[in-house]
Amino acid sequence: TENAQPAILTHSIIALKRLRENGIDSDMVAGHSLGEYSALVAAGAIGFLDAVRLVQLRGRFMQEAVPVGVGTMAAIIGLPLEKIQTLCLEYSTDGYIVQPANMNSPEQTVIAGHRDAVEKVSAEAKQAGAKKSVLLPVSAPFHCSLMKSAEVKLQIELAKTEFKNFTIPVITNVEAKAVTSGIEARDALVRQVCSPVQWVDIMKHMVDQGIQAIIEIGPGKVLSGLMRRYNKEIDCYQVEDEESLEKTVAALKQK
Repeated sequence: TENAQPAILTHSIIALKRLRENGIDSDMVAGHSLGEYSALVAAGAIGFLDAVRLVQLRGRFMQEAVPVGVGTMAAIIGLPLEKIQTLCLEYSTDGYIVQPANMNSPEQTVIAGHRDAVEKVSAEAKQAGAKKSVLLPVSAPFHCSLMKSAEVKLQIELAKTEFKNFTIPVITNVEAKAVTSGIEARDALVRQVCSPVQWVDIMKHMVDQGIQAIIEIGPGKVLSGLMRRYNKEIDCYQVEDEESLEKTVAALKQK
């Protein structure tokens, strides 16, 4: 986590730079979890080197928060969020915690917490009618209250970092609202450590604002896939290497 997070951020910002060199930019930006740092660099809220330093520390603090093997995460597919929330409350007892961590789509919610509690909710979700329930190969239970010590440490580092006001709105993970102030952006990064990623609401916000296309930058195609399933009217592009860059630039220049 400590090494992967700076690498993913760097990959994303290189892809962004190449897009901008080709005359393509955005009206708004958002990033999933770690990606919120890339979004803030893209918007001009924080400098790239500050972001690299912060995400490396973020990865370290998150790993230190819970011993390896104590916590985990699971993806539940095909069960309403309300039912998942009820199951999480039911199994958050006797010092054990399990909570929704990523609301990725109306069909997919990721939960996080103590391994035993996550496994129990995962099994119960299948019994309750989930199409699929899968434990994820993660190093820690991100975006739940077990990350509190990481939040406290990261808040200190964020307070030392310069955040500027910016003009391209960033839609925050915590509240799925557009912000353009450095103070709000910093606060959102503190709160996202222990809070669920509201990705469904972020997609809704974008669609409600009238966007016609999204470009996913950096490794993978998960977010563009989520948007395609959420709203088939939105054109989805993805840039992770020179080939996908050329394809995306050519497609957008034909619009």
